[in-house]
Amino acid sequence: MQITSDALSLDYAKVEVEIIRFIQKVVSGARANGTVVGLSGGIDSSVVGALCVRALGKEKVVGILMPASHTPKKDMEDARILAEGWGVKTFEVRIDPIFSALVRALPLRGDDKIAKANAKARIRMIINYYFANRLGMVVAGTGDRSEDQIGYFTKWGDGGVDFLPIAHLYKTQVRRLGAHLGLPRVVVEKPSSPQLWPGHKATDEIPIDYGALDLVLYGLLDARLPPREVARQTGVDSKVVEEVLRRHRESAHKRSYPPMLGTW
Repeated sequence: MQITSDALSLDYAKVEVEIIRFIQKVVSGARANGTVVGLSGGIDSSVVGALCVRALGKEKVVGILMPASHTPKKDMEDARILAEGWGVKTFEVRIDPIFSALVRALPLRGDDKIAKANAKARIRMIINYYFANRLGMVVAGTGDRSEDQIGYFTKWGDGGVDFLPIAHLYKTQVRRLGAHLGLPRVVVEKPSSPQLWPGHKATDEIPIDYGALDLVLYGLLDARLPPREVARQTGVDSKVVEEVLRRHRESAHKRSYPPMLGTW
């Protein structure tokens, strides 16, 4: 099997319909009043928000904006503009006071950037579920397949959701779906970033850009080619391909239930 850019091509009108039906089935099956979506102004949450509105109607979708002190103002502006355009109700909760109170209450001191970053992601999960519980709704996940398959999310943070509408799509495909849905170009082309600390960019932690990463993951997971062949066909350094495979394997625990005695 050849790895080319065409490998990621999809009929996005069909994809849209499939996801809309999936969202409707999940919400109906849960007998929920609708869904809560954490809106960051990025491509993933924007696509999920747009699809939820198309699936359920604006009255059954609530957007939650959860900025920190270092969150770019433009991201929140983009999220607000989209939500206003959809006509959905939103709540904005600044996470800094919550995070500061949590850190003060904990006995361990020191500056562990990763632990603090993960705590922020988990605070956002708690906020999403608070609103979901109060409103009788379910929480829509915004993770995509690129990040899911290398574990680039916080366990029980942004990974703590009720359903995942776009987790079967690579980041490249999510951007194309966003364009199909008519999202603003500034959102579709915006560099991805969890923004868990000042200046945080996804490219700081992922060894290659998403375009190359998606082809590598396609080669490893869909085409089931050996790493050396994936490197040859994509032109990505073999060490980077091996690193992607390592991350995929070592993050398997994030994509499954905790092990239980009798099944382990």
